Amino acid sequence: MKGGRSKAETKATDSKLSVKRGAPSEKAGRKPAKKGKAAKDPNKPKRPASAFFVFMEEFRKQYKEKHPNNKSVAAVGKAGGDKWKSLSDAEKAPFAAKAEKRKTEYNKQIAAYNKRMAEGPADEDESDKSRSEVNDEDEEEGSGEEEEED
Repeated sequence: MKGGRSKAETKATDSKLSVKRGAPSEKAGRKPAKKGKAAKDPNKPKRPASAFFVFMEEFRKQYKEKHPNNKSVAAVGKAGGDKWKSLSDAEKAPFAAKAEKRKTEYNKQIAAYNKRMAEGPADEDESDKSRSEVNDEDEEEGSGEEEEED
């Protein structure tokens, strides 16, 4: 038999394949794998747009006016990318300036956010109800008692 396996070789290979497999964390002292990503904080400021994306905001409006029947997002992106590549540095400067302005605002916001996070989270009770709602409820309860006394 050329290239064929004998019965003894087949049995040996099959026994190697039928090894019991445990969880990956159980093998050779490995740490258990992380389960999912950490939850994102919805209060965290979003990163600012780059000069290209500031350009694309305006370009989309212009492109939509010229091509009202276009439904393809890819076509708008491709046309915007080609236009951006053809712009000179002088033409890109206003978009870079807007992006830089947004970046400085973001840096202020993220600094304030980090300061709040370092101080600790707000009280759980106040996050569910604003102070005005809590005060309104107290007043309503008090007014009901007064009417009963009369």
